Amino acid sequence: MRATGPGSRLPPRIPENPQVRGWIWRGVFSVIAFLVVTIFLDWRLGVTAAALVAIFDTFMRNNHARIMLPQSRVAAAQRKTRRTLRGLEKSGWQTLNNRSIPGSDQEIDHFLAGPGGVFAVDSELWDKRLPIRTGGQGTELYHGPYSQTERLEHAQWEAAQATRLVSSVLRQRVHVHPAMVLYGPKVPWIVVRMLGVDVFAGDRLKKYLKQEARKRAKASERLDPDQVEAVIAAAEKVLPPRR
Repeated sequence: MRATGPGSRLPPRIPENPQVRGWIWRGVFSVIAFLVVTIFLDWRLGVTAAALVAIFDTFMRNNHARIMLPQSRVAAAQRKTRRTLRGLEKSGWQTLNNRSIPGSDQEIDHFLAGPGGVFAVDSELWDKRLPIRTGGQGTELYHGPYSQTERLEHAQWEAAQATRLVSSVLRQRVHVHPAMVLYGPKVPWIVVRMLGVDVFAGDRLKKYLKQEARKRAKASERLDPDQVEAVIAAAEKVLPPRR
């Protein structure tokens, strides 16, 4: 099987898990609150201020997660995507659903390989009452007032983990492209790439994989049936099913 990227080197750098970054920032904000209040008032009040900042940050992140990604919505989005992917088997696509990333509590919703390359697809079902838009010159994604940058970074991180793990089995670089499919609100574009992640409406998934992904793929990234089998077999070894 030929390499699906330049050379046979593995990715030199794996992005940090965005969730870890959130914990770090929570600690930073708490320390700042402690120092400011201690300097101007009292260290005991500083401890209280640090605790309140940590509690507030935790509440806001958890509340946002409940609004955006309750488990029932995650499952519903994944079911929609699985139905679409089953219809692509005759076109040469193979899929592994709900695969765990070793060494973490995270999972890849859908790992797939086919004529247009290899993908880690994240399924999202969002509140249809809130609009979707981009910002930051097309580098930020918003759902209503909520920034989804962390979701994009996480999708990128998952694909990077899959790239590293699958490449290590095949001993050549297999680039796994991150993609995010959205259900719920109207998506006001066809396909947009933000932070390296292709974002589009769920009802475009079949067309994206059969047409757009293949057009975008470099010649070295297009797979024949034997290569698809090899990639899926490698992924089954290193990305175990969710328990």
